[in-house]
Amino acid sequence: MVLNNSVMTTIAIREKLRNYISVADDKKVKAIYNLLEDEITETNEWWKDEKIITELERREKNYLNGTAKVFTLEQTVARAKQAVKKAKSK
Repeated sequence: MVLNNSVMTTIAIREKLRNYISVADDKKVKAIYNLLEDEITETNEWWKDEKIITELERREKNYLNGTAKVFTLEQTVARAKQAVKKAKSK
């Protein structure tokens, strides 16, 4: 079976991969892990990224001193809906 990635959604691909990994033999799981190990490690260790930490500290400082732009839940939901609507219209 050949996957046509241009037709399958990312959600469908992730589901197929999850299903495959859950039943694959140890050798195949290890091979997949070895293929993606660097990315998995980098993704799971975001807190070691100095740029991310610096940005988080800047945002925390702004929040604590009252200069951060803060949104209510309702505002956040409205903005998210607006972004989805805009994305769908493209």
